[in-house]
Amino acid sequence: MTTSSGSGSVSIAMCGSGGAGVMTAANMFLDAAAEAGFYALFGRSSGPQIRGGEAAALVRLGADPITSVDDTFDIMLAIDWQGVQRFAAELPLSKSSIVICDPAAGEVPEVYVKTGARIVHLPMKDLAKTIPGGRPNMIALGAVAALIGFPVAPLTEVLGKSLKKKRADAFEASVAGVKAGAEAAATLGESKKLAAPKAKDVKRWTITGNYGTGLGAIRGGVRFCAAYPITPATEVLEYLSSALPKVGGVFVQAEDELASVNMCIGASYGGEASITSTAGPGLSLMIEGLGLSMASETPVVVVDVQRVGPSTGIATKCEQSDLNIAVYGLHGDAPHLVVAPNSIGDCIFTTQWGVYLAEALQSPCIVLSDQALGQSRGIIDAPADVAFVGKRLQAVAPAEGEVFKRYANTASGISPMPVPGQEGCQYTADGLEHTETGTPTSQASDHDMQLDKRQRKLTSFDYGSHWATIEGEGDIAVITWGSCTGAAREAVERARADGVNAKLISLRLISPTRPEHLDAALKGVKKILVVEQSHLGQFTRYLRGEYDLPVKPEQLSRPGPLPMRPGEIHARLLSMGK
Repeated sequence: MTTSSGSGSVSIAMCGSGGAGVMTAANMFLDAAAEAGFYALFGRSSGPQIRGGEAAALVRLGADPITSVDDTFDIMLAIDWQGVQRFAAELPLSKSSIVICDPAAGEVPEVYVKTGARIVHLPMKDLAKTIPGGRPNMIALGAVAALIGFPVAPLTEVLGKSLKKKRADAFEASVAGVKAGAEAAATLGESKKLAAPKAKDVKRWTITGNYGTGLGAIRGGVRFCAAYPITPATEVLEYLSSALPKVGGVFVQAEDELASVNMCIGASYGGEASITSTAGPGLSLMIEGLGLSMASETPVVVVDVQRVGPSTGIATKCEQSDLNIAVYGLHGDAPHLVVAPNSIGDCIFTTQWGVYLAEALQSPCIVLSDQALGQSRGIIDAPADVAFVGKRLQAVAPAEGEVFKRYANTASGISPMPVPGQEGCQYTADGLEHTETGTPTSQASDHDMQLDKRQRKLTSFDYGSHWATIEGEGDIAVITWGSCTGAAREAVERARADGVNAKLISLRLISPTRPEHLDAALKGVKKILVVEQSHLGQFTRYLRGEYDLPVKPEQLSRPGPLPMRPGEIHARLLSMGK
């Protein structure tokens, strides 16, 4: 018999073939966890197939906010073994883990046996057959709940909301399945009890990063989106396709990524804050359009939900390898904005901030999210509704006899931008270099002036404290970005408990750089650990090239598709702290 007392969090992997319903069960579990007052993070792993194939729902549940996967899974429940061994590297188990499987599914794959995890059998399919309309995934849901001491009442409530109005018989069968699974699990002699949730002091949301990105866009004032579906960014489009019409906006599914970005630039030229969403392959196609946006100073936001590359890569897995193209990919000297959210909740703020920056600075802005943030679903504290709404410097008709200067060489570098048809404010907007009035030119003096102006407006702007998230103090600094932030934060907390103090710095503003701000943040730091997820160490190279770091950084970098885990960062910090 294996038991454990209440712990800070419990990690559960529910696996099965396509159609087994593990994602449905996990989503219901997350909804119930929210009702019960827990925090949670729910990620998913699947192969590249369009339908069917293996699937794994990965849930971490706890009493405190959760922003990272854990080092190992406490419970692995397999409804069947079809293709599940492909997840072996993504489902680390230990000798204290429990593997629950259906004996009817056949032998446990050797890769899981070798972990030393305790293997117990639960006849999920046979139990489901005893219930009219019963399904194994509901048996599995009840079993998992019983093993961690999770109350059945919130599960029943969620099932009622999901099924009762649609099909009463399906609701009754599902409730019976959950209860049967819980009763059966009670006889297994296993337990991974979870600590009771704390009282809710703030409202909580259950949301994915991609939906958060869409919400941030709406809050930032976006009223036009043109985009082409692509994994893992499609959910952004799904959200905006229904949300935009409700606020008087327009959504267009374009024929490809080239059309998408150019439609957005056109809508922006017409006065509407615009956004598109894509993944790495689509960003490659949009680069020329972003150059037009930059040269014509027409704001547009492109959300890149990164996946494993290059080329088609692995569409359903996470990686941070689009950094180089996002920062350096435009041809010519083309300064522009690049921002990156560092949590599911931060997808809301950073996208809204990105819209605000793009509009205020009349610049393209790339929002670098990724699959781990975008497609994971979390229970989070409801974020504040901040006041960032993009506004452009409005044009005023020139005095009689004067010519309107769309690209006036102002002190801030930001020039007045009219809407088409505004009286007295006609100008030419294209990709050619131009004078202050917009007239195409090949003169060196005009080119130098516009280059300086376009750079000045980005580097002299006051970005406030939002350029990075900075937490803790110590003579070791962990510098990271994006979805690696959650694992790095937990590693820093573990290291602090072990007597090694470190400061966490997660960059949100990637471009333009803030050298003086990072210098201040690194004051007194003797060692630096850079945590990222790319094979070439793109983020480390970026830091070395763009910043004058006080010491040479150590690097913890590897490519996807495996998520970064707190334990590997924690171990490095302990080594650095000796």
